[in-house]
Amino acid sequence: MKVSLIYSPAPRQVREWLLDLAQGSTVAQAIASCGVLAEFPELDAGHLTVGIWGRKVSAGQALREHDRVEIYRGLRVDPKIARRERFSRQGAKRAGLFSKTRAGGKAGY
Repeated sequence: MKVSLIYSPAPRQVREWLLDLAQGSTVAQAIASCGVLAEFPELDAGHLTVGIWGRKVSAGQALREHDRVEIYRGLRVDPKIARRERFSRQGAKRAGLFSKTRAGGKAGY
């Protein structure tokens, strides 16, 4: 069966492996067969977060034809903190994000 494995080592960089595996193969077998762990030694085989088509799964999950296995990177910054920092740089009231308003509309909408 044909399966693709995707890993993004950094923002805007994507590596893809097209694999031809035996029927009933698991996510762990797909990761082992493509050589991603040898190419990216920073990945820890025991603590990978993986998914199929955007849904988190375990390494023992059986694969089906045309599945897309994704290896996820950890977050470097909490999204709430990043949003708060972006907002503080944009300004308040009539500056940045809230500079344009519709007639009769509330600020920021």
